[in-house]
Amino acid sequence: MNVDTIADFLADQREETPDELQFLIIQFENLWERKLWHQLTDALIEFFANPKSEPQRLNFYKVFILKFADKINQLKLVDLGLKAATQCRDDQERLTFLTSLAKKVDNENSQDAFVYATAAVARVELDLRNLEASRKHLDQAERILDSFDSVETKVHAAFYQVNANYYQAKADFASYYRNALLYLACIDLSSLSPDERKARAYDLGIAALVSDSIYNFGELLQHPILAALTGEVAWLQELLLAFNRGDLAAFDVLSGHISSNPLLKEHVEDIRQKIYLAALTESVFRRPPHQRAMSFGTISADTKVREDEIEHLVMKALSLGLVRGTIDQVDELVNFTWVQPRILDMSQIASMNQRLGEWGENVNKLGNWIEATGQDIWAP
Repeated sequence: MNVDTIADFLADQREETPDELQFLIIQFENLWERKLWHQLTDALIEFFANPKSEPQRLNFYKVFILKFADKINQLKLVDLGLKAATQCRDDQERLTFLTSLAKKVDNENSQDAFVYATAAVARVELDLRNLEASRKHLDQAERILDSFDSVETKVHAAFYQVNANYYQAKADFASYYRNALLYLACIDLSSLSPDERKARAYDLGIAALVSDSIYNFGELLQHPILAALTGEVAWLQELLLAFNRGDLAAFDVLSGHISSNPLLKEHVEDIRQKIYLAALTESVFRRPPHQRAMSFGTISADTKVREDEIEHLVMKALSLGLVRGTIDQVDELVNFTWVQPRILDMSQIASMNQRLGEWGENVNKLGNWIEATGQDIWAP
């Protein structure tokens, strides 16, 4: 297509463009003629960012942008391509379009753009339920990402978002939880709508509860996304906090909500086992290090688990790395030497403060005793 034809195309598009965007079309003509590619790219990004440009995006990309695609920042080219792809008729057409875009930016000096586009391809494959193809693209993108010293945050965000969605589709809750948190670390939460924030927080909370390998919710509890759990889903935040402090009474009060979610209902026994483990670690944490030799009876009273199941409960906690210690099966005694660190609420901090105060008093008493006992030795 020659310059005259591009000019004709822009003139035609100007007639279809809303009045408030007319000035951008005029800029396109001027910048095209002057070959100011960087400025032209920024003007196109502004145009594509406006929802009223949606009906024209695909045409602009295919007829206009592709004429100078190799002259502009390739990440910005992918940005424009992703916006244009929203106007494809269906997912199959969108897949073809994005696959072509990914191939176009698959060059030695634009591998970040290639990863960005590949993540988009993986997302559409996921929408089409082609999980194997989606995984293949994600693995390819991950290998390239791992080779970078640095890359724009939005590239990481795109990858982690699709990777999280893939693991959610596969019901791999621990991997979903990890990738979803990494995605949130790469974005500004204000870029998500209130409904999106609530949905993401809800999915994260459910994943944390049903995963068979997540027993510490500290990273989620500290994340501002949790503030989105309000209204009819506020109970989930309270339930997560109850798990964090090993609060069996609060769990019993909130457990009625478990049946409201099919996943929680399906994993109800595993969730109950998890709260017992949380109660055990909280019981060990509350005790000073020199008082952590606990009988099976004491553990049973603190965790509400029958005494004949205490050994299994403690072995489970040991195998998961939640605690360390030894079990005396003869005397039915457990000597705990360490408990996994975790996020503390105000009551737990108050308990730690009290223990520090007691420790300080014991140190003073020991100092006074040494001074009194050894007075004859070091008296002048």
